Amino acid sequence: MASSHSSSPVPQSNSSDAFFKKEMDTTKRFRPVQSLPDVCPKEPTGDPNNLCDSPSLVVDQHRWTIYHSKVNLPAALNDPRLAKRESDFFTKTWGVDFVDTEVTPSFYLPQITKEHFALYQQEITPREKVHERCKNICTPKDTFDRTLLHTHDKSRTDLEQVPKIFMKPDFALEDSLTFNAVLPWSHFSTAGGKGNRDAASSKLLQEKLSHYLDIVEVNIAHQISLRSEAFFHAMTSQHELQDYLRKTSQAVKLLREKISKIDKVMCEGSLRVLRLSLTRNNCIKAYNKLKLMATVHQTQPTVQLLLSTSEFVGALDLIATTQEVLQQELQGIHSFRHLGSQLCELEKLIDKMMIAEFSTYARNDLNRPLEDDCQILEEERLVSLVFGLLKQRKLNFYEIYGDEMIITAKNIIKQCVVNTVSQIEEIDTEVVVKLADQMRMMNFPQWFDLLKNIFSKFTIFLKRIKATLNTIRSVVFLVLDKNQKTRDLEDTLEKNSAKDSTVDTEVAYLTHEGMFISDAFSEGDLLPVAADTTSQRNTSPNSEPCSSDSVSEPECTTDSSSSKEQTSSSVTPGGVEMMISDDMKLTDLELVRLANNIQELLYNASDICHDRSVKFLMARAKDGFLEKLNSNEFVALSRLMEGFILDTEQICGRKSMSLRGALQSQANRFVNRFHEERKTKLSLLLDNERWKQAEVPAEFQDLVDSVSDGRISLPEKKTAATEERKPAEFLIVEGQKYATVGTVLLLIRIILEYCQCVDNIPSITTDMLTRLSDLLKYFNSRSCQLVLGAGALQVVGLKTITTKNLALSSRCLQLIVHYIPIIRAHFEARLQPKQFSMLRHFDHITKDYHDHIAEISAKLVAIMDSLFDKLLSKYEVKAPVPSACFRNICKQMAKMHEAIYDLLPEEQTQMLFLRINASYKLHLKRQLAHLNVVNDGGPLNGLVTSDVAFYTGNLQALKGLNNLDLNMAEIWEQKR
Repeated sequence: MASSHSSSPVPQSNSSDAFFKKEMDTTKRFRPVQSLPDVCPKEPTGDPNNLCDSPSLVVDQHRWTIYHSKVNLPAALNDPRLAKRESDFFTKTWGVDFVDTEVTPSFYLPQITKEHFALYQQEITPREKVHERCKNICTPKDTFDRTLLHTHDKSRTDLEQVPKIFMKPDFALEDSLTFNAVLPWSHFSTAGGKGNRDAASSKLLQEKLSHYLDIVEVNIAHQISLRSEAFFHAMTSQHELQDYLRKTSQAVKLLREKISKIDKVMCEGSLRVLRLSLTRNNCIKAYNKLKLMATVHQTQPTVQLLLSTSEFVGALDLIATTQEVLQQELQGIHSFRHLGSQLCELEKLIDKMMIAEFSTYARNDLNRPLEDDCQILEEERLVSLVFGLLKQRKLNFYEIYGDEMIITAKNIIKQCVVNTVSQIEEIDTEVVVKLADQMRMMNFPQWFDLLKNIFSKFTIFLKRIKATLNTIRSVVFLVLDKNQKTRDLEDTLEKNSAKDSTVDTEVAYLTHEGMFISDAFSEGDLLPVAADTTSQRNTSPNSEPCSSDSVSEPECTTDSSSSKEQTSSSVTPGGVEMMISDDMKLTDLELVRLANNIQELLYNASDICHDRSVKFLMARAKDGFLEKLNSNEFVALSRLMEGFILDTEQICGRKSMSLRGALQSQANRFVNRFHEERKTKLSLLLDNERWKQAEVPAEFQDLVDSVSDGRISLPEKKTAATEERKPAEFLIVEGQKYATVGTVLLLIRIILEYCQCVDNIPSITTDMLTRLSDLLKYFNSRSCQLVLGAGALQVVGLKTITTKNLALSSRCLQLIVHYIPIIRAHFEARLQPKQFSMLRHFDHITKDYHDHIAEISAKLVAIMDSLFDKLLSKYEVKAPVPSACFRNICKQMAKMHEAIYDLLPEEQTQMLFLRINASYKLHLKRQLAHLNVVNDGGPLNGLVTSDVAFYTGNLQALKGLNNLDLNMAEIWEQKR
């Protein structure tokens, strides 16, 4: 095994070579990939310097050499992508600036100069001289090496004499061409008298072949001599191996004999017991399978029996369980090949039966007499039907109930009309055939009682629907709750199984006496589980008594199949206990959507009742019957409808706008008619009003007193005591006396009618507010036209508008102004906050009334002002005193006082006479200035002073004006 120059082709077993091999082995031990040993030495080629220059496939297979280089430098630098050659091949890739670019020297590499090698040259120079000297002294080569090389070259030369055909790997004498090439037939031909020559040729051929054989044998012997040590070592190893194999064969034979004895003594009986146990278990499995087949065979008769008692849920569960058993436990049984399709057809039949049964239930539930107290009809039957429909994913079953609701609502109204018409003798059903025409022939009390009856029937109808739908929703929520619990249980089991698997994985690597600890855990857990399973089977109420043959059943197919369909009991709100199976393949989203649809069905029921009521109402309103109702009748109708609307909202939990809208429409018509009637009435009263003080009946005084007490309502029916009371002269309002006219008394009653109508019909509050404000504005404007505008002269035929008429009109306006804040507060309490802006109408009305009152006061002052101007313009300062002018003025002032004192409060009278006195002083001062009468104490001044004193005395002598500060000094011009 030579791979260096110093190795010898002849094997040597000296100590130096062994040490060298150990060193080589130790160096190779740390190499990542060890090369295989050379199986044959390299053949010498005659050149001692080139023995190891060529690569070796064995030694150099993992070492890179120059022979691994596949690409030369020109190919690496030649860029085929360039269109044309450049001046320098370095610029083909890096550009034309490659040569000019200066490369920055690296900071990590030092600058190497010759001084760095100076120390090395000093140390190596003496060694080099010694080496050269020894080289000249030593002899050229060892004689043994030369002889060896010479022998090697000679053997190679001898082998070259052998023809190449003998060296071919496919050399075979059976081939005719090869045979002819080795033994030519010409050498064996005896024809033509050439026998001696052929014999010589044959002999020569034989000698040549013998020579070739000798050469090969010599070379083989030479090669054997080279490998003799390895050959003899292999032969020795072969003998040792045969001895080892012989001993091993004897040991194996002895072991087999021992195992055979152990098998006979210890294993055969145990294995026979195990075999018999396995056979017994197989027989038990076969018995259970046959028993399961017998049970499955009874599925169809059992389903028919369940359907006969309307147990749809039980029948569906049985079908589902049977199908699961057929797919898992009894798959491939030839006798049951058609049972699956039969069960599917039976399941479809059950679907149709459940839908028909639910339709029948809905019809019976909704059409039963409404006088019954029972809220839910056959709750167990309903719950069973709903569970079955949910199990079959028939989620649109509530639409059937909705259709029945519409039909039943129509029938309720029709039946109520028929019953009512049959009790009225005035209606001839033979003459009037249509129910609508018969209904229109009723008077208001009869029609009102009919409507009340319809509303009561609808209320009971909705309560029943709510109870039924609540039961259905409770079933849906029970299934939803079961799904949630099942999902939580699965999550818990997954977490526990994940934890257990983690513990088992960690513990499984710990061993004790050859057994895994996890195996010990598994065996320990298996025993109680098996015991629990056995106890469950023995205590099962549906299982048969276990015999000795079935105590140790390893598997029970019925238990395994039933365990996959676990059930849990739940109780509905009505107390019905149901078993909910886990095979309800409904998602939470579907169940929630179904529950919302059922709740929406309850809202639809309310809408249906309201829509039918609206149609009934509109059928009666075609001939204007509702518009002709008086306020009491309409209030009663409105209260009845509002009560029904509130009842339905309380039952269903949502507002229905159809009936409310119809009521609002009729209310708007009622408001218009109500307002027009009262406005017309007020207009007629004003046109006939003579503006004289009217007596106040006791009922009006009671009405005003009730308003003062906070009760804004119309008086009740008159009693005998009330009729005996005499009418009063004034209306007492919170201690103040008001002189009024009859129109204002009736106006107050009309205003209270508006307020009471708002209380009775809250939905018309805003309309009533606008109508009432319009009525108050109309009274203000019309009274202004009649009194201040003197319209009463032509309308009523008054001769003149007196100061008493003016004062009475002012007092009437003040009475209305007193009640405006009370009316405002009444409406404000019944308006929504966003509607408070409408209250500004009362502020505008109050301002208009105050302006009107101020205009009347100004009119009274203007009357006296014109009188002063007329009288004082003729005043002359002369005797006698008092003058006729002042007597006339005092007379007119007394008349004015007499006309207004009983009508206006004392404070208003004083304020009015102060204004009149100011007008008087202004005219007197102007006349005195015209007459050049000054306050100089002269005779003229004395006369004027006497007249003024007479005026002052007369004015202060009037009732209520004794403390009036007249300040008559202002009539004189102030001296400058």
